[in-house]
Order: sequence, then structure tokens, then C-alpha cells
Amino acid sequence: MLHLSSISFVALASFVSTAVAQGVSWSQCGGIGWTGSTACVSGNTCTYINDWYSQCIPGTGPPATTTTAGPAPTVKANYWFSFGDSYTQTGFTPTGTLPSVGNPFGNPPYPGWTSSGGENWIDYAAAVYNNSLLFTYNYAYGGATIDANLVQPYTPTVLSLTDQVNQFLNSVATKPASTPWTSANALFSIWIGINDLGNSYYLSGDRAAFSDTLLNAQFALVQKLVSFNSNAGARNFLFLNVPCTDRSPLMIGQGATAQAALKTVIQGFNTKLAAKVSAFKSANSGVSTFIWDSYASFSTILNSPTTYGFRDATTYGTGADIFWK
Repeated sequence: MLHLSSISFVALASFVSTAVAQGVSWSQCGGIGWTGSTACVSGNTCTYINDWYSQCIPGTGPPATTTTAGPAPTVKANYWFSFGDSYTQTGFTPTGTLPSVGNPFGNPPYPGWTSSGGENWIDYAAAVYNNSLLFTYNYAYGGATIDANLVQPYTPTVLSLTDQVNQFLNSVATKPASTPWTSANALFSIWIGINDLGNSYYLSGDRAAFSDTLLNAQFALVQKLVSFNSNAGARNFLFLNVPCTDRSPLMIGQGATAQAALKTVIQGFNTKLAAKVSAFKSANSGVSTFIWDSYASFSTILNSPTTYGFRDATTYGTGADIFWK
């Protein structure tokens, strides 16, 4: 698992607002490791949520200098439903406390349980670089594969992407009063495939054909998110491809032949993923899709790690200057 720095995240942050000198409504304004502004714009108060996270909450501070006649504005919440593996997980449990105003992550307390021990990309996107009210339901589970029947995870208790999607469909997909999301204001993100490829690249058989099998299973689940409600299912999707884990310390230790084999499988999978996303969008009217090329972003950083504040491209351990956690 890598620990994304704020610099390496910039490429992903295009769908959220950038930080400002004073925190606007719902933006982060404090917490352990926070280096941004601790002040909020007029009409907001920087409110302590937990040791890791304070947020600018509107309506709790001095009134704004200008007012508009008419009823009070309605809170227009946005919803993010994310799925994936350890690169994404924060330990969210859908049967626990759900996200709400003042607690946009629900459970556990921010930044949650991450494999790096600190903020991961979900935390950065939902809190550090976000200036809106964003309720984040993070179903990702460490060690996840797309389908345990295709690639077994490291332990049977791991919730696969299939399990995670079913968790969503069996809970807040019905848009209960606690989670009144709409097709227009909800984003669904999927970052999966890292463990599928890492746990199978060395097996016999046609690896390219197996990537097709994996992606067919993934997009059958994506189609379920769209079609479970033909009028009001999921419509906005963010897909992240598989990063260059062939360059990880683990794979370096396996030798050049293993690295090359995994690299070939990853690149083929990512090419097929892009084609799948395009075909999926064409086949589903009203669907919007986004792809973040994690492979390219990781490669840029690993090619010049010191430029981005990292010690080097190969060290594994803990510390703010270590890429691989």
C-alpha cells in the first residue's frame, strides 16, 4: 500500500474544488497533520469532529455580510460510494454510524483504518481537497479481488468487489431517509484489480484472456449498479486503473523476470479497462464516466521520487518521505 502525498494527488483532484485561503462551507479546517487554513469564511465555524478532522460548518458562526431574502437554503448533499481494496479502504462498516452533517465519513473516526496508517486518497479527496458537503460511504476492503471465485483473496474473510456491491444494494441503494442520494448527486468509484493481477499473473494459461474474464465480472457488477433501478440507479462513475505495482519492493525482490511478467499483465489489463469503460458508457444512456490513470501518475513519481518529496522509489517502511508503506 502506498501513502499518497498531496502532490501526487493533484491529478485526481479535478472533480473536487481546490483549497482556498479561508475554508468555505464543509471544507477541512484542522486536525492532526493538517497544514491548511484553520479559519472559515463568514457564516461558518471551524468545528472539531475528532483529533484528525475539523470542518467548516455553516450556520454556526457570525452571519455573512450579505443576505438574500427568502427561505433558508436547502443543504444539497453529495454522496460518494467507493469500492476497492487496501489502497482505498478506511474501515467503513455499513451497519455502523452513517455519514451525516458534522460526520461526513460516518465510521470509523477520520481518517479511518488505512493500510498506510494515515490519510489515503479517499481522505484527501473527500476532506483535504473538497469544498462541498460530501457524504462518503467507503465499502472498500483490504485484500479484495473482483470475485473470490476467480481469484481467491489472501483470506476467505475478505469482502470482494462482488460482496461490496451487494452490501450497497442490500442497504442504502433503496435511498432511505438516512441516505437520500440521487443519480445526479452521487459518484461511484471503483479501484480494483491490484490483487487480482498480483495473485494470478504467474499462473499458466492465457493471461490476456483472463483479464477479459476479470473485467467482464467487474462490469457485470457495474451494470447492476446502473440497472437495479432503471430510472434512478448509479449514473456517475470514476474508474482507477492498476498502478505499476511491478515496481514495488515486493516485486523487486521477486526478480526481473517476475517484474516483467506482472508489468505486461498490468498494461494489458489497463488497456482493456479503458475499452470496457468506453463500451459501457456507449451502452448506457445518461451515464458519465471518468478514468484516473494511476499507472501513469505512479510512474511519474517513481521516475523522480525526490521531486515529489520521497526518499527514493524502492524503500519500504514508515515515514513521510517513503512512498511504499
